[in-house]
Amino acid sequence: QPPEYHPEGDVWIHTLLLLEKLPGGVSPTLAWGALLHDIGKPATFSHNPPDRIRFNGHVEIGVKIAHEILRRLRFSNDDCAQILALVENHMRFGDVQKMKDSTLKRFFRLPQFDEHLALHKLDVTSSHGDLSLYDFAKRRREELPEQEVRPQLLVTGQDLIRAGYKPGPQFKEMLALAEDAQLEGRIHTTEDGLTLIRSEASKPS
Repeated sequence: QPPEYHPEGDVWIHTLLLLEKLPGGVSPTLAWGALLHDIGKPATFSHNPPDRIRFNGHVEIGVKIAHEILRRLRFSNDDCAQILALVENHMRFGDVQKMKDSTLKRFFRLPQFDEHLALHKLDVTSSHGDLSLYDFAKRRREELPEQEVRPQLLVTGQDLIRAGYKPGPQFKEMLALAEDAQLEGRIHTTEDGLTLIRSEASKPS
């Protein structure tokens, strides 16, 4: 692996270090997430450019490989979903300091987010050791009240219908537009949300 990111060595050594750092009484889903988080790297190994080792797409490939392993071992649907979510989202911490508030809050909504945070800490302490992104994510999650992460929506489908919009595929886009603005503090009432939708989305038919 690239030594600037993984001075500990290859993926095998990295994975063993993660497993050694698992605390006693750890949940099975976190343990399996630690085991499988980089399972897609061998299949995506490349030199591009020739002096740079890359694993492009290792997350997507890893999810597919992990799903097959978990299916074969007959994991429950709930455990499978959580382990695959850990594999799928473990690289997203690289962007936490650049995420919009709406994106960050949706990231925090992942079920059992504490396991995502724990896996990231294991990943970092088993490689380059820089915990700045972990500290940022942990601090922001602790600072944000639950009602700001999962607020009661200001604009619902019923609000759109009352405003003259007909239910259809565009509803999802319009509701997401209003929810993003709410999570970012740009709207504070239902009417604010409808005004935003009227200005940026399709007009009522």
